[in-house]
Amino acid sequence: MSQEFDADLTACADLVRRADPERFLAAMAAPVAARAVLFPVYAFNIEVARAPWVTQEPMIAEMRLQWWADALEEIAAGGLVRRHEVVTPLAHVLDASAAALLADLVEARRWDITREPFEDEADFTRYIEATSGNLLQAAAQALGPAAPEVLRDAGYALGLANWFRAIPALEAAGRKPLVDGRPEAVRALAQDGLRRLHRARAARGQVSRAAGAALLPLWLAGPVLHRVARDPRAVAEGRLGIAPARAQLSLLARGLSGRW
Repeated sequence: MSQEFDADLTACADLVRRADPERFLAAMAAPVAARAVLFPVYAFNIEVARAPWVTQEPMIAEMRLQWWADALEEIAAGGLVRRHEVVTPLAHVLDASAAALLADLVEARRWDITREPFEDEADFTRYIEATSGNLLQAAAQALGPAAPEVLRDAGYALGLANWFRAIPALEAAGRKPLVDGRPEAVRALAQDGLRRLHRARAARGQVSRAAGAALLPLWLAGPVLHRVARDPRAVAEGRLGIAPARAQLSLLARGLSGRW
């Protein structure tokens, strides 16, 4: 938390600003000290999330993901860690437990390399929890005390909302992003996401104020999930955008109050 913003952290922040502007805004709404934790974690997520998409060769994609898995193994071991503008600052903020969470995230991202559909709803849920959920858990735990079950619920809700927004692009890339794409099934999925979001917020007291900075990316999850629950066809039609001015006002209010 006391880490200075050196060239590596500045590079991480710039990567997040360019590739994940919503998490960038959420990090900027967090306390200044928290940004030294959030930017390396979010930069790591960008590198891993795009690894399966920057090549048409599955073997190369596997090698890219394995590189990150190996880096996390080094971090978890607590010894010498490879020099890299994301890995180096990441090693300053992760303990072995958080590194293990992100290692599971890397493993889940191997699904992105193939064009295979999810086996069933449980498989889909595991993917969202291991990607979005583990990312949020690792960031929060690096900042302060928080109940893991609250973080899992919050991470799932955020991941589901973001997944809904990505579905048109995933389908255009030849993927099958949902087990059941019928409107009634999509609505039920959104309602489950809202249930978990409400449960997480009801247990807000189990997340320290410091760790709560990692939950600020939830600022758009509620509006997106509510829209899908009302109009599930908006998912396939790509109608899940939120007015920027309204969205940023909501983020500002949550950042000032700490009530993610």
